[in-house]
Amino acid sequence: MTLEAVNLSLGYGDGDLTTFAVREATMRIEGPGFFGVMGPSGSGKSSLLYMLSGLKNPTAGSVLFNGKHLENMADKERAALRREHFGFVFQQPFLLSFLTARENIAIAARPGDKAANRKADALLEELGLSRLADRTPVHLSGGERQRVVVARAMINEPSIIFADEPTAALDHRNGFAVIDLLKRYRDRGTVIVVTHDPAMIAGANKIFHLEDGAITHVEISEISEPPG
Repeated sequence: MTLEAVNLSLGYGDGDLTTFAVREATMRIEGPGFFGVMGPSGSGKSSLLYMLSGLKNPTAGSVLFNGKHLENMADKERAALRREHFGFVFQQPFLLSFLTARENIAIAARPGDKAANRKADALLEELGLSRLADRTPVHLSGGERQRVVVARAMINEPSIIFADEPTAALDHRNGFAVIDLLKRYRDRGTVIVVTHDPAMIAGANKIFHLEDGAITHVEISEISEPPG
């Protein structure tokens, strides 16, 4: 799996003035592995993630997934790519209030997947969450809800899981529990975590540092780097 950004920019115009959320970002991620995008609030981290995942179109530059340009795809083609290859974890744990944890995970399975409930139960067991299977979100803590969201992101065994500040609304104990679940996936696929907290991406294969929309430097962990 290869994900690339080439001179990627996202700008917003206001008359003759253009403000850049992301400016000429170039990066390459070869998975599987665990990767971080770090920077202060307002540095462009989330905007970069949304372009890498095809949720936003860049105003300049390219995003390539396994050599295919996302910005050249039709909306339906890009939506199919996200459904087949990408999983998402956002800052807030969006779950359907009238469904159980099992059902909230299974609903994200591919259409017609008759094994969806079985896969959901297997994920809950693998992640140590079996006791939550029949609870609705109102009966889950914030940390438990976010862990269910992580399980939901894994149900289709995506090539990449994009996690946008997945621990920002949690205390450190629950935050580390969520990150530990995401790190378990690094041998099966790629996990990209956006955060302002360096503790949450300790041991990442690579960490891309952003400031004012630009990648300033990249940390590489020789120990964690996946085999070529």
